Amino acid sequence: MNKTLGSTLITSGTMIGAGMLAMPLTSAGIGFTFTVVLLCALWVLLTYSALLFVEVYQTAEYDAGIGTLAAQYFGKTGRIVATTVLMIFLFALLAAYVTGGGSILASTLPDFTSPELKMKGSILAFTLFFGMFVVIGTKIVDGFNRILFFTMIAALFIVLGLMIPEIKVDNLMAMPIDNALLISACPVFFTAFGFHGSIPCLNKYLEGDVKALRISIIVGSAITLIGYLLWQFSTHGVLSQTRFLEILNNDPTLNGLVEAVRLITGSSMIATVVKVFSALALITSFLGVALGLLECIEDLLKRAFNINANRLFLGFLTFLPPLLFAFFYPEGFILALGYAGQMFAFYAVVLPAALVWKARQQHPNLPYRVPGGSGLLLLVSILGIIIVSIPFLIKLGYLPVVVG
Repeated sequence: MNKTLGSTLITSGTMIGAGMLAMPLTSAGIGFTFTVVLLCALWVLLTYSALLFVEVYQTAEYDAGIGTLAAQYFGKTGRIVATTVLMIFLFALLAAYVTGGGSILASTLPDFTSPELKMKGSILAFTLFFGMFVVIGTKIVDGFNRILFFTMIAALFIVLGLMIPEIKVDNLMAMPIDNALLISACPVFFTAFGFHGSIPCLNKYLEGDVKALRISIIVGSAITLIGYLLWQFSTHGVLSQTRFLEILNNDPTLNGLVEAVRLITGSSMIATVVKVFSALALITSFLGVALGLLECIEDLLKRAFNINANRLFLGFLTFLPPLLFAFFYPEGFILALGYAGQMFAFYAVVLPAALVWKARQQHPNLPYRVPGGSGLLLLVSILGIIIVSIPFLIKLGYLPVVVG
């Protein structure tokens, strides 16, 4: 039970990243009602696809990585494709979190050297300190993550407490300024439910306990959905759609949103609490993503190359590439992050549907089976492919641009 609680909080903490704070800006032109519909629909899709991984894991060793699952059903090509996609996605995310964490740390430190050197030192300090927990093991991450998670939830409730009294029902009734924005916003909201990279390390931590993993996924993602809905309720309720669109024109960042909320609520405390919340959200996501990446590298070395590496060496391989990107080529990982959504859609939706389709042919009598037959697997895969294609359609000008 204790491990189940910890796994649930890691699941939720990995999702509630700093992206949560950009979501109100992304949904500004959609309105609250349709934002709720979109969030709930994507939660159902991604919780369903995560449970597909649980079903497939019944046919493999509990410490197998996703690459090994893909190799089991699609051979060497499956391993190469699944591992490549997952590693690009997790490295891009980790590089973004390392840079974001370094930036927050640098903003709290005095100017003891040049801004560039201070930023690089902060990035290194952030990575070494929080990376240390990941290298030690999932158990220590579990304990540390619990403290961070409950502090983060307390900060969120303080923000909501300051904002909810200012809510106006008229603001919540706003309709989309362009119905096509509902489609454009999908990839941003889609990645906000991204915890699938952590499933292998959670399954290993829970020693293949199917029931515990199911509870962790369903309850963890439900906590996240409730948090997202409350946050959207408060921001959409406090700010009119006109005010929201003004913010986007003047300052389409978290700072713009915080400043607008501060002016309406008359509380400077809110800016401080939101910064604390965003720092904690970033750290919990960093821990979950780094765990997933370390386990992915370990699985690749162990099963593809027969190398049993210790966790210190695995930590080196996990954190060095994001650090180098953050130090020397920041534009590179921003570019990679732009495509991370497409990588995630393939990994989190198309891949598990394909694995389950194969697994059901070979193992028709598994103890746990996710509801829905081949038709639903096909539908889920098509939805994944559509979401992958949305950013390209935005670039080509067929769909409107959103912030996020």
